[in-house]
Amino acid sequence: MITLKTKRLILRPVTADDAADVFSYLSKPEVVRHMGLEPFTTVEEALEEIAWYDAIVRDGTGMRWGITLTGQDEVIGSCGFLNVSSKHHRTEIGFELSSAYWGQGIAGEALEAVIRHGFVELGFHRIEALIEPENKASQRLVERHLFTREGLLRGYEYTRGNYDDLYMYSLLEHEMCT
Repeated sequence: MITLKTKRLILRPVTADDAADVFSYLSKPEVVRHMGLEPFTTVEEALEEIAWYDAIVRDGTGMRWGITLTGQDEVIGSCGFLNVSSKHHRTEIGFELSSAYWGQGIAGEALEAVIRHGFVELGFHRIEALIEPENKASQRLVERHLFTREGLLRGYEYTRGNYDDLYMYSLLEHEMCT
């Protein structure tokens, strides 16, 4: 997995050495509220999350980059692909960011780099985003990046003892901003 660079960010693989950073933001209720997770209570949960990042790369079903600010090595969020379908040239994109960095354009900058890599380097035709209806900030973010809301997937995921509805958004390769 290669490292991606933007004007302000370095997106790189997350390692076990980053567990304290991952725990720091995934232990915050406001960060995980729309992720289908309970806030982490131990660093071991962060290590399990990092092991999942490694597993999806190994299995060829996804990849997740840690978001860091240029010149700093602290992981402040992540962005990447999951549920890759090579046969159909499509994937889902997911992202989260420490609440200390919300409102600074960081998530959008990371999202743009990962989308571009997916279309240009990995050959995807379609990138999907599944977002809870209550998650207005993520909806606005993907809409600013030209994703189209296709519809509501009712009772699509079972998380934390509930069936969650999710909006399906998509972006096709020819729709990407250049």
